[in-house]
Amino acid sequence: MAELSETEISNKKLAAGLLGIFLGSFGIHKFVLGYNKAAIIMLVVGLAGGVVTCGVATAVMSIVGLIEGIIYLTKTTDEFREMYLDQEKAWF
Repeated sequence: MAELSETEISNKKLAAGLLGIFLGSFGIHKFVLGYNKAAIIMLVVGLAGGVVTCGVATAVMSIVGLIEGIIYLTKTTDEFREMYLDQEKAWF
């Protein structure tokens, strides 16, 4: 991944955190971080799985997104960069 400035990392962290909290069931925060496979999994489970399970799968994906959003926002910029941008840790 190309070197990002401190401001760009902070902006990405904030965007991913807020999207995880508010749109977590759709995996939008994963797309922001470039985790397309994980994002598609969350999107399919959140939408299609929600229909099949009467919303239970969507609720689970919302909780996962909420937890991930909070984790993103509580990490320092250096921790966030190392864990989610350098090591590309897709889940939690």
